[in-house]
Amino acid sequence: MTHEALNTREVLVVGANHQSSSMMVRDRLFVEDADVAGMHEKLQARGVYQALILSTCDRTEIHTTQPAGDDTASRIIEALAEHAAMNVAELSGHLYVMTGEEAVRHVFRIAASLDSLIVGEPQVLGQVKAAHRLSRTCGTIGADLETLLQAAYETAKKVRTETGIGEGPVSIAAATVQLARDLHGDLSQCNTLVIGAGDMGMLIASSLRETGVQRLLLTHPNAARIDAQARAFDCHTASYDQLADQLIEADIVLAAMGRRQHVLNADMMNSAIAHRRHKPVLLIDASMPGDIEPAVSRIDDAFVYDLHDLERLAVAGRADREAEAEKAAALVKHGVSRFMRDAAEQTAGPVLSKLHQHFDAIRQQALKDSGQDAEKATRLMMNRLLHGPSEILREIAADDAQSSPSRSTGLRAIEEAIEQLFGLDCRVTDNTKHEKDGK
Repeated sequence: MTHEALNTREVLVVGANHQSSSMMVRDRLFVEDADVAGMHEKLQARGVYQALILSTCDRTEIHTTQPAGDDTASRIIEALAEHAAMNVAELSGHLYVMTGEEAVRHVFRIAASLDSLIVGEPQVLGQVKAAHRLSRTCGTIGADLETLLQAAYETAKKVRTETGIGEGPVSIAAATVQLARDLHGDLSQCNTLVIGAGDMGMLIASSLRETGVQRLLLTHPNAARIDAQARAFDCHTASYDQLADQLIEADIVLAAMGRRQHVLNADMMNSAIAHRRHKPVLLIDASMPGDIEPAVSRIDDAFVYDLHDLERLAVAGRADREAEAEKAAALVKHGVSRFMRDAAEQTAGPVLSKLHQHFDAIRQQALKDSGQDAEKATRLMMNRLLHGPSEILREIAADDAQSSPSRSTGLRAIEEAIEQLFGLDCRVTDNTKHEKDGK
């Protein structure tokens, strides 16, 4: 497949995230790493040969490019519907479609962690890069997508180095570790249960793992959703049907389901606490809206913290966080503007190449006709270069002279273009003539 240059195409994003769709729909859209190649085959069968598939717990998106005004989005939606075993009309209500600068801005914001459930979430950029590697392995990353992604990475790096936006989520994970230590002391002896596969839950689990937690267990209604994380953490998974039994053993519980309904309720936790003989449990609700019923926080020996609680512990003030997000947004805006400008400038490439070839052909012929006499060759080349444009300008001037004043704009438009291209001021000729007439 020969990919067209980005300057002849526009960026297209089709997908669903935590804002546009339910967890149930995102579960059905989720593309396992092992299924990425098959999903690319579905896209290619519909003429979408260049694509990045970004699929996390919070979003599934297809990033590609299309000829301006094309309807590639409908073909992508068909492929997503087939993958999710859903009706196209039903699925469409959960999807967003972005094109052009809006799509570019969206890709940049994802890479910079500004479009996450938790702003500044450090895992997001890694997820984009992992999706990039997978799609590159499948041979579906062409020059235009590569250019887009590299520009997004460059801006994301600036956001990380020039703002403090990444400090919040890392501090949230650190606050959880400190809470766990305050409650349980030696974390190496604690059993940790992670319910769901939300990105913030995985970040906190990673921090707990790095600081001494040995016994980590993952569970999810869809076991395939946590297989990759279990391999990354080198830990076990458990049947979601046995959640009540798992709660009895858990000293730390991370709820990261994000299903917009409570995963843990007061009855479940009362029963678990009783079986634990009132040994305390730290419960971290890492979803928005929460996974843990508010009544659980009133149970003795159940210590519940949600993301707002953790953020209050981790961040001195929300105003500081918002200021960093504004700085990051400004960097993204600048990065998008530069990318769009660079893409637009590339449209001049083909005509500049032809112009260069044309000039060089005239130069070579002038040298040949002059017998390699440099002065004669330059005079010949100048005359030949100017001959065609001079004839056309005279014709345009004659046409303008016969047109009504309201339509006599052709010559002036050409003059303005010449002035801009060659740094000239066409009015100099008139001024010089007036000076001569006055002598």
